[in-house]
Amino acid sequence: MNPFSAIVSIFNTFFIAPIINVMVFFIHIFNSIGLPGSLGLSIIALTIVIKILIWPFMTAQLRSAKKMADLKPHLDKLKEKHKDDRQKMSQAQMALFKEHGVNPAAGCLPALIQMPVFIALYQVIFAFFDSKSGLTHINDLTYSFMPDLQKMPSPQFLGIDLSHKPSDFAQYGWVLLLIPIITAALTFVQSKMMAPSPVKKYPSDSPKEKKEKEDKGDMASAMQSQMLYLMPLMIGFFAYGFPAGLALYWNTFTIFGIIQQYKIAGLGGLGAWIKKK
Repeated sequence: MNPFSAIVSIFNTFFIAPIINVMVFFIHIFNSIGLPGSLGLSIIALTIVIKILIWPFMTAQLRSAKKMADLKPHLDKLKEKHKDDRQKMSQAQMALFKEHGVNPAAGCLPALIQMPVFIALYQVIFAFFDSKSGLTHINDLTYSFMPDLQKMPSPQFLGIDLSHKPSDFAQYGWVLLLIPIITAALTFVQSKMMAPSPVKKYPSDSPKEKKEKEDKGDMASAMQSQMLYLMPLMIGFFAYGFPAGLALYWNTFTIFGIIQQYKIAGLGGLGAWIKKK
């Protein structure tokens, strides 16, 4: 077996197969109790399962981000104190993080977990929309104790065919355009809530310090504004070109992310924005 085939086999074993089996399990459950839209409901149920599994990691990330924001004034003072010695600055910064129990790398793990899951789900959803060989592919990957699907579940969910792409709205209806709009809006809300606080100014700051903070604030504000609007637009663009079933997963995941963010850190940057309005 060549390295590429080995990687594909590992990916199928640890990501594709588990997701397919969870989906098939929920489809059997929803079909057995006679609920319509079993495919859409299964995607939502799968999203909840994934969110529960990575909830502790996301909580650690959000708490770490909140602690980092709280430590911003202390970090600014350290930067001023050790501005001519990067090594001492790095040591003082790590000591400060250790003292307050902050792990700067805590935010990477949820993203690393989410990426292969998203790729696997993309492939799984397309398998459910493949009328020719999708059913065979799905049943080949179900575990021995899981009953095979006898037929593909209907892609209809809340009046929308989850196999349709919003980019095909001219063929299937203008209502599909609501999907990327909702996706972008939800992503914007979550991004705004997670936005870092602006650089604080103190009465004791010297004119030089005030000027430096203004320059840092302007730069941070520009970068923050770019990411705040570019990320939702990018995700909305993906939702425009992908089947609606994938957007259903992303939107459900984002809604739970907003709830989790609110429980841990409140409205964050969104609170200040609402007050201004």
